[in-house]
Amino acid sequence: MGGFFGAVGKQDVIWDVFFGVDYHSHLGTRRGGMACFSNETGFERSIHSIENAPFRTKFEEDVSGWSGRACIGCISDSDPQPLLIRSNLGVYAISAVGRINNADQLIAQYLTFSGGHFTAMAGGKINMTELIAALINQKKSFAEGIRFAQEAIDGTANILILTEQRELIAARDLVGRLPVVLGKKDGGFCVSFEDFAMYKLGYERLRELGPGEVVRLTENEAETLLSPEKKKRICAFLWTYYGYPNAVYEGLGVEIMRMRNGTLLARADRSSGRTGELDYVCGVPDSGIPHAIGYANESHIPYARPFIKYTPTWPRSFMPANQEVRNQVAKMKQIPVHDLINGKRLLFVDDSIVRGTQLRETVEFLYANGAKEVHMRSACPPILFGCRFLNFSRNTSESDLIARRTISQLEGEDGLAHLDEYRDGSTERGRKLREVIGGQLKLTTLEYQTMENVLEAIGLPEDEVCTYCWTGKD
Repeated sequence: MGGFFGAVGKQDVIWDVFFGVDYHSHLGTRRGGMACFSNETGFERSIHSIENAPFRTKFEEDVSGWSGRACIGCISDSDPQPLLIRSNLGVYAISAVGRINNADQLIAQYLTFSGGHFTAMAGGKINMTELIAALINQKKSFAEGIRFAQEAIDGTANILILTEQRELIAARDLVGRLPVVLGKKDGGFCVSFEDFAMYKLGYERLRELGPGEVVRLTENEAETLLSPEKKKRICAFLWTYYGYPNAVYEGLGVEIMRMRNGTLLARADRSSGRTGELDYVCGVPDSGIPHAIGYANESHIPYARPFIKYTPTWPRSFMPANQEVRNQVAKMKQIPVHDLINGKRLLFVDDSIVRGTQLRETVEFLYANGAKEVHMRSACPPILFGCRFLNFSRNTSESDLIARRTISQLEGEDGLAHLDEYRDGSTERGRKLREVIGGQLKLTTLEYQTMENVLEAIGLPEDEVCTYCWTGKD
């Protein structure tokens, strides 16, 4: 997905941004970038691949020679950024987080009337951040341009700009699917995707931007350029999967939500009597762990870690570019604790079940190490739609999703008319979906969290939360 961090102050802010961006490394594994401005040297920028080494190791040498009182940086799971742009609005650096579904249409429209060009990347692709800049540059101010770009884009765009006037301009996407948080300390301000990234740097949380809000930050003030919109659709997956445990969105901490969610899963299992006797409740590392702790606390079944992820050299299993290598790394990372597996009846909670590939291998690994039973609980409903807004997964087709693939096997195209029933585990179709997927994954039992319980754990009204991947409704 990606994230960004920027700061402006009366003192040098380069290291603030360096550490602030590094704290977003859990949001992407492809590229990192930083750009700064000083009156003495103008703009400086650096972009590196972070697929095989952490952000900090790639940028520490670069930024050691930088100085500046205004700086931005990003973690990107897509195109290289920040970009340096020279336009009618001046010279500026820009970074963005989100997704553009109608890029080809916007590019064609722009080329038709402008007579301009884009820098082509491998395969003729266009950098999406450059496209956003081209849209912004069609207006007479950054505020007008950002709003024009966001309204033209089918998708999502959080935007962060650094100008040659040493100011930051930050914008949250039109319906607030992703967060943007402002921080303040003596002599400066910061803007961050994840709020926890600012605290160790001495900033206090000022507030979250509202949906569509645009602000300008200088060393002296935070000024609202465009007021928030009324419609909000913050992504539920920020809590269930994406967010770092310390992060807080809309006033609710990620770790707290996950533990609440696990509590509700346990209550549902207790009322239905699904699992019988269990030896341990376990979390699929890492984001499944707090869901499992909530389940264990509510059920009074001991929590245990039957396998440990070995992460010193491969912090995330999908870091290698090659899928076969990623799968091999995922296997290598699972180190069993035999005494907690052999002969045991285990219930695992995972944050979600997307394709099912790695989960199947995890279950086989547990049985190979002597597990007697393996029960699985997904902390969210069946994923029935590929995300159109956040590049949630790398799937190229909804047929890659195990729930959709299974529905197709059961009913073909006719099953698409009954997706609400398949999502609901109390219906005949819903029970069949769980039975078939559980059989494919060799699980003793399988159940999914209900959407109603996810929303209860988050504590926001349904019309303020994006649940597209479960319902297909914007």
